[in-house]
Amino acid sequence: MKYLDIYSKKQIDQLLRTRKNETKIGEEISYVIHSDDWEKELKNSDCKFVLLGIPEDIGVKANYGRGGAHTAWKPALESFLNQQSNSYMSGNAIFVLGHIYVDDLMETSNHLNGKTRHDIDGLRKLVSELDERVSDVIEKIILSQKIPIIIGGGHNNAYPIIKGSAKALSSKINVINCDPHSDFRPLEGRHSGNGFSYAYKENYLNKYSVFCLHEQYNTKQVLADFTSQNSKLFYTTYEDVFIRETKTLTNALHENIGFVKNNACGVEIDLDAITNVPSSAKTSSGISPVQARQYAYQCGKQLQCLYFHIAEGAPILSHIKADNKTGKLIAYLMTDFIKGVEDKL
Repeated sequence: MKYLDIYSKKQIDQLLRTRKNETKIGEEISYVIHSDDWEKELKNSDCKFVLLGIPEDIGVKANYGRGGAHTAWKPALESFLNQQSNSYMSGNAIFVLGHIYVDDLMETSNHLNGKTRHDIDGLRKLVSELDERVSDVIEKIILSQKIPIIIGGGHNNAYPIIKGSAKALSSKINVINCDPHSDFRPLEGRHSGNGFSYAYKENYLNKYSVFCLHEQYNTKQVLADFTSQNSKLFYTTYEDVFIRETKTLTNALHENIGFVKNNACGVEIDLDAITNVPSSAKTSSGISPVQARQYAYQCGKQLQCLYFHIAEGAPILSHIKADNKTGKLIAYLMTDFIKGVEDKL
């Protein structure tokens, strides 16, 4: 496929840190042998999960955010592959596909600073081009009856992931999202803040549930939309759980999962939701890494999962040095989701 950078065994091996008398996840995973036949190889594989990266930050910049989300994929993949293979989890169910090719779009975006209306419009057009690339690959993965785990890039990619999933199933899907923001902003050109509103308006998204939304970081109109369309849109707030304590985290998660449980469902998490994780909108008041891991596991275990998308992580933000812990946290979330799905069986 033109816009899919498929990884070879050599590329994967370069990420591994092997040790005598140990077996790493990356030593047991599957990968494409003949790139011209990747769809057939994927479909014929016994693997359940497919790893895919989207190393871009165009959608974040198109939403007036800080760049850096393009740096999450490789550290996350390296951390994941170098985990131990043992009785809790092996690499036998994992297929490493590669990443969406975005070099040309990223190069063009680097000449747009996002400070003028013209540049913002240019960035949003690039996001629309990216949408097509992502949705085509996701559709093929879902058609192969695998569960893609997608890492990297802005939350703009939720829209093409939902679109590709819905097209593969020929039906609308449900989605749950752990996020301070609803990303349900107006249809004003594509960016990281309106992936779900575009998917909803274009009839790819059926029910949408937001877990631990932050009350003062969502517009009056967005909250009104959720209230007026409460048979399809639902949220619980961070403040209800942690500030007013009118419900427990467990109860809130139960409500969010229950809202989307009756249909095939995508699982989303924005790393902005986790306290002090480098991201496009880093928060000083969010859920803990342990709570994020619980969310990933419980969604995997309780839902009819179509995919898992981890967005907005930025180990190298445009203005600070690298934070290597972010890749490891993403790897934990990936592992917890996989264990949740497997424990359901």
